[in-house]
Amino acid sequence: MEIGPRTAATIVVVMSFAVFLGFVSADPDMLQDVCVADLTAKANVNGFPCKETFNETDFFFDGLAKPGPTNNTFGFVVNTANVEKFPGLNTLGLSLSRGDYSPYGLNRPHSHPRASELVFVLYGELEVGFITTGNVFFTKTIKAGEMFVIPRGLIHFQKNKGPTPAATIGAFNSQLAGTQSIATALFAAKPTVPDDVLATAFQIDTQQVEMIKAKLAPKS
Repeated sequence: MEIGPRTAATIVVVMSFAVFLGFVSADPDMLQDVCVADLTAKANVNGFPCKETFNETDFFFDGLAKPGPTNNTFGFVVNTANVEKFPGLNTLGLSLSRGDYSPYGLNRPHSHPRASELVFVLYGELEVGFITTGNVFFTKTIKAGEMFVIPRGLIHFQKNKGPTPAATIGAFNSQLAGTQSIATALFAAKPTVPDDVLATAFQIDTQQVEMIKAKLAPKS
């Protein structure tokens, strides 16, 4: 299912407006009108240096216009519009993403260490939820046109509850929110987390740890 240009434009405007009104930017304030990211710069700074020359194409991105392929183990794919793909976002303190779900697809438990997230449903019906640092679980079923906010850094997930595809737009108050998948971080890190650490933490044996690691290992 594709959305029309007018609908897509309206959604992006609404979500961007919500970021400005609803959040305090997690990134430092900009000190000039424009600072298009120079992604080729060798300087190592907290963010990206500014390009010396730029044009209108640096402020345009169409990477969220169409659904992404969801033919994978989890039935989910995300496309991001962050500063690494959309240099015009540099220093602006915002970014977007599009999540596409196959029927009953799952965006696995993960966190965004540098941003809160506002989830807007384009179509479908999803169960969303987050867990506080006090281990309290908050969850809600949301459908097209509805939103749910995820506080910065907290573990959360989204799951398509229906037999038809679903899609969401995520708005972040950072140009590069970062994403850490909990299962992948623990069982597919390089170098690997010791088996005995994971076995004790999850109260399973080392053979089970190895089985999980094998399933989550990057495909060669």
